Amino acid sequence: MLEEVERWLTRRSWSVGDRPLDRLLVAKATRGTTVSVVLPALDEEETVGTIVSVIRRELMERAPLVDELVVVDSGSSDRTSEVAAEAGARVVHRDAILPRVPAVPGKGEVLWRSLLATSGDVVCFVDADLREFSPDFVSGIVGPLLTDPGVQFVKAMYDRPLRDGTAGGANSGPGGDAPGQGGRVTELVARPLLNLHWPRLAGFVQPLGGEYAVRRSLLERLPFPVGYGVELGLLVDALGLVGLDALAQVDVGVRLHRHQDDRALGRMAAAIYRTAQLRLSRAHLVRPMLTQFERGEHGFEPRTHPVDTEERPPMREILEYLSRPAA
Repeated sequence: MLEEVERWLTRRSWSVGDRPLDRLLVAKATRGTTVSVVLPALDEEETVGTIVSVIRRELMERAPLVDELVVVDSGSSDRTSEVAAEAGARVVHRDAILPRVPAVPGKGEVLWRSLLATSGDVVCFVDADLREFSPDFVSGIVGPLLTDPGVQFVKAMYDRPLRDGTAGGANSGPGGDAPGQGGRVTELVARPLLNLHWPRLAGFVQPLGGEYAVRRSLLERLPFPVGYGVELGLLVDALGLVGLDALAQVDVGVRLHRHQDDRALGRMAAAIYRTAQLRLSRAHLVRPMLTQFERGEHGFEPRTHPVDTEERPPMREILEYLSRPAA
C-alpha cells in the first residue's frame, strides 16, 4: 500500500461514534447545510418502508438532521412506491424526472436523475434493500461533510456477511451468516482494479457500497455510468477532480441485504470492468457483451447480455438543472 494511503487511513477513516448526533446538529445549524437522502428503489416493498420509517423517525422528527427524504422508483411492479409513501418519503418515478431524455434501465440512471429531484447541499444515497437498518448509515456518512469543510465524498464501510438462509452451514456463523463473505464483486473485480490502476483508492473498505454522501457541488460535476458501474465511476472520477484528501470513509457497523445469484453478479462485474476500462482508455473499444451459461434441456446453453456502457453527463451540463427553482 502506498505511504500516502496509509496516512490517509489514519486521517480520513472514522467510526460513526466519532461524531455524536448532537455535534452534527450544531455543525449543520452553524453552517446552514441542508441534507437530502435518496433511496433508489426497484421492487423493494419488503424493506423500503422500514428504512424510510427509521430515517424519518430518528433523523427528521427526533433530530432534524435530514431535510429531504426521497425514494426514486425506477419502475417497480410491486407496492414499493405505496409502501415508501405511507412510511413518509416523497416518492418520484424515474421517468417523471427530466422527461425529455428517455430513461434507460440502471441504478446509475436513477442516481443521476435524483439530483434534479432533490435540493440538499449534501446528497446521501442509501440502497433500498437493507435489512435491520440503522440510522447510523446516514448520520455516519453525512457527519464528516457537516463538520469538516475539506471533505467532499464519504463512503460507508461495514462488515458484510453472506447470509445463505441456513443455520450452521459450512463457513457460517449464527443464523447461516458467513462472516466477511459478502461483497464478492468487490473482492474479485473492484479491489484488484483499484489496486492495480488507482492505488490511491486502495484504502477504501467498501468501494462499491451503495451508501455514500457527497456534496452536491461535486456530484453535479461528475458523469454517471447508468448501470452497476456507477459507484466505481464516481469514486475514480472524484479522486481525479478533488484529490484523495477530500475523500473519506466511516465505519457504520454491519450491512445486511439481499444477495444476488452468480449470474447477476457476473453481469455486475462486467459493467464495473467496463466502467474502469473507459476511464483507463476512452479510445479503446471492445464488444460490450457478456455471455454466460445455463444448463438447459440440451446441455449448457449460452445467454448473452449487453453490458452497460452509456454514461450521463455531469448534471451541471443539463439545462433543466441549471434553470431549476432555487431551494
